[in-house]
Amino acid sequence: MLWGFFLQSFKLLGFLDVKSVPCARESVLYGSVGSLVVGLGHFLATSRVRRSCDFAVGGFICTMLGYWFYCRYNLVQQRIRQRMLKEGMRNRILFEGSSFDPERKLTGNERSDS
Repeated sequence: MLWGFFLQSFKLLGFLDVKSVPCARESVLYGSVGSLVVGLGHFLATSRVRRSCDFAVGGFICTMLGYWFYCRYNLVQQRIRQRMLKEGMRNRILFEGSSFDPERKLTGNERSDS
């Protein structure tokens, strides 16, 4: 419960509100996991603490930015699909039953008129 409260009021670098910006929370969480994996992996391979911390910071930045761009790209694609679906539903309601309805079957009389 306390952790959820912390993430609600957490601002990264003082300006990025993690709660209100889409994909920010997940990016920070995945970045921290990436930091742990890269830093610990480098430490287990080389036993150099300072260099492992440097790799951990680099892992955090790379993982966070990588997931940020991936998530934002998917968010934009989802919004585009929603907009197209909304427009299609509006056109369906608007043109249903009229001569502009693409699903309306043309009868013999209507074919000869066009």
